[in-house]
Amino acid sequence: MSELVTAADGIDISRPRWDQDTFSGRARHFFVVTNPLNLLKSSQQLDHARDVISKYKKGDIVSGLTKGELWRQKYIYDSAFHPDTGEKMTLIGRMSAQVPMNMTITGCMMTFYKTTPAVIFWQWINQSFNAIVNYTNRSGDQPIPVNQLGISYVCATGGALVTALGLNATVKNLPPLFGRFVPFAAVAAANCINIPMMRRRELNEGIPVFTPEGERLGDSVVAAKRAIPMVVFSRIAMCIPGMSLPPLLMDRLERRGTLLRRFPWANAPIQVTLCGLCLLFATPLCCAIFPQQSSIPFDSLEPHLQRAAASKGLGSAGDRVSFNKGL
Repeated sequence: MSELVTAADGIDISRPRWDQDTFSGRARHFFVVTNPLNLLKSSQQLDHARDVISKYKKGDIVSGLTKGELWRQKYIYDSAFHPDTGEKMTLIGRMSAQVPMNMTITGCMMTFYKTTPAVIFWQWINQSFNAIVNYTNRSGDQPIPVNQLGISYVCATGGALVTALGLNATVKNLPPLFGRFVPFAAVAAANCINIPMMRRRELNEGIPVFTPEGERLGDSVVAAKRAIPMVVFSRIAMCIPGMSLPPLLMDRLERRGTLLRRFPWANAPIQVTLCGLCLLFATPLCCAIFPQQSSIPFDSLEPHLQRAAASKGLGSAGDRVSFNKGL
């Protein structure tokens, strides 16, 4: 795609390049967005992408810009800037940081799970990282109060620790393989606590909903109650391959004993590498389970938003409004 961009092309960069009504289109989109190589982009490259995209949205096309380059700059921009606020996101909170950060943390959680200090340390590290990711990828343009951040963080960390330490005590007399799945149970429990708590304000005040033309109607609690379970489900599903396949393989290697007996230091690197391979595919595929810009029927909204929708010409059976579910 080397043709130069012209005003007549009408390329809509407010939407992803691929059809988001299909799982394959969403998967292709997220394989690009979650590409860890995006983390290597310099501040100058990110600012250049923002400049190109901002000018294009205003109808000012950069000289010599090709269609392929426009899409490339769009995805560089999307990888680093929040879709609702437009602010540059914290480096480790970006979706492109999910694979390198999670492979390291998850690999270590599954390696050092037998002692209480190790469980406490790695669950604390994991929930600290999750808090940053949840805040960075929140839906809407309202800041999250500091006290809400603190409460969410403490509750999620506490939930993960109670689950991990409680299950560790329970599985002591069971085959070692059961103990290897304790970190996954702790992570799943923490996600069920952390994400709703971190986004509690959205559950109370709502998230922005838009007409099919992109005009904001207002904030909907109904939309928030649909968005947050989608994110929780996707996050837990994202963990399953990397926290279930490596334990099975490591248990088999440990029972055979040859490799890990000769090279005991290889335990953590092997688990981190296996987690990385799983997450490289699980991250974009699980982000793609639900559309980023999801929708609900307008008649499911709160009455005042239904009236606002009707004033915009919505009212026929099947009319829907959209919202950013967050990641």
